[in-house]
Amino acid sequence: MALTAFTSRLGMGQGRIRPQRAAPASGEYLFVLGDAEPGRRFELAPGDIAEVTQAVDVTGVDLVRTALRLRVPAGAPAGLAWEASLVVDGVKHARTLGRPGRERLVGDMAANVSKLSGVHTVGVRLELVSS
Repeated sequence: MALTAFTSRLGMGQGRIRPQRAAPASGEYLFVLGDAEPGRRFELAPGDIAEVTQAVDVTGVDLVRTALRLRVPAGAPAGLAWEASLVVDGVKHARTLGRPGRERLVGDMAANVSKLSGVHTVGVRLELVSS
């Protein structure tokens, strides 16, 4: 695998890592899209994404949910923002923007899957977008 801004520190500050500043409710590992360490910088362009997905049987399920923390460096270029979204089969169903220098706790991002059945790909995407 070629190393990128989203894969250069897998297991340490990116990907699946141990909780550092706050233990999640489950007490298990966190999944980090980007980097957990503040101040790490990479050359990125609008449209760059990182996401984690999994196959989920949504038969009889009304909503899929996620809780997340979105932290954007203060030095992010003007006119750009990080968008975190909940995707089902690659389609955004819920999203929130993170502005430069801010941290947002999103306690409950949800996607309505009540009209779906069977196995679908559900994920969380982090994308650099024009603001």
